[in-house]
Amino acid sequence: MIEKIVSWSIHNRFFVWIGIILIAVGGFYSIKETPIDALPDLSENQVIIFTEYMGRNPKIIEDQVTYPLVSNLQGIPKIKSIRAASMFGMSFIFVVFKDDVDVYWARTRVLERLNYAQKFLPQGITPSLGPDGTGLGHVYWYTLHGNGYNLGELRALQDWYVKFALQNVEGVSEVASFGGFQKQYQVTIDPHKLVYFGIPLMDVTRAISANNKDVGGSLYEMNATGYLIRGQGYITSLEDIRDIPIGTYKSIPVTVGDIAQVQMSPDIRLGIVDENGEGEVVGGIVVMRYGENAKDVIERVKTRIKDIEKGLPTGVKLKSAYDRSDLIEAAIATLKDALWQEILIVCVVVILFLFSIRSGMVAIISILLSVLIGFILMRLLGVTSNIMSLGGIALAIGDVVDPGIVMAENAYRALTNRVLDNNKSSSDE
Repeated sequence: MIEKIVSWSIHNRFFVWIGIILIAVGGFYSIKETPIDALPDLSENQVIIFTEYMGRNPKIIEDQVTYPLVSNLQGIPKIKSIRAASMFGMSFIFVVFKDDVDVYWARTRVLERLNYAQKFLPQGITPSLGPDGTGLGHVYWYTLHGNGYNLGELRALQDWYVKFALQNVEGVSEVASFGGFQKQYQVTIDPHKLVYFGIPLMDVTRAISANNKDVGGSLYEMNATGYLIRGQGYITSLEDIRDIPIGTYKSIPVTVGDIAQVQMSPDIRLGIVDENGEGEVVGGIVVMRYGENAKDVIERVKTRIKDIEKGLPTGVKLKSAYDRSDLIEAAIATLKDALWQEILIVCVVVILFLFSIRSGMVAIISILLSVLIGFILMRLLGVTSNIMSLGGIALAIGDVVDPGIVMAENAYRALTNRVLDNNKSSSDE
């Protein structure tokens, strides 16, 4: 079989060159289009469902949120397993699908079932899907630093400016904030004053909730001119909360400020983020979307960060805390070093011992074409360029070198012997 292939190739050089050109074009295209990452993604094909029910203990979360959702998620096609975790104020459900299932098809089917299962949950509780990323999607971490700014101000800057700007980057699924203090309005109610004024606690919560929204008043027409009427009710300051009426006492209006202390305070924290032992920091985690090229996503994020820094307050800087592109570049450099070292060895061995540049070029071209064919197959099979796959190619180069040298030496010796035999026959005649 091999003899026939070699014979056909010798007699059809034009088609052989066409094949070489096609391999070269397809190989370079595959190198450009194949997603590059540092580590192979071995995570499961899963959809994460997150439900928040703040203030409830894990037992209530399990009975009222997790169990109803898991029960109604059963029966979705191509599911491998469903796992769940209930903790204080939060519920996580991991729906694991078979490996051949498209992740966005899976998310659609889960979302359809959630629309039905939501009626079994407590009022006001809405489950949501996690980002369309994987366990290796955390490709870039950054921190905010600013002299004269406290952690609350930096966290507000991260949540309301930097985060939204980075979420628009192509290939980014989510930007998760960490560290610092999340500002919130806190109303500390005095129970003795509630009893004194005879106001139920639920009236206070309903009043604050009802006064934190805008309302429409339809259209008012006067002198052939229409005026849009709306009531502005969004809370913008502490005084707005203090002035909310909650009832009357002896015909005198009672406001929130009469029965409670209103202040701006940070939310309860369950942990802190420290950088290099130098103190707390505020920052964010850029999560890459499923199937994207990590190297390209990181480059786009860095470009956007340069634009974001122009709008930051004076003295505030963004600092890179983790950049996976460094590891990706190192993996690519390892393959490049292995490739040129192997080519150099082949050139030295073949040319030094055979004194034939053409024989050396045959072995070198076979190495290059083998690498390009490997990238074409990786592209067709959906294998990303990572440390494992690139390392395998680097090791395979050594296996390609050996037969290339042996075949070149045998072909060169056979041709040399044939030439000597022809010369000997001519001299005998």
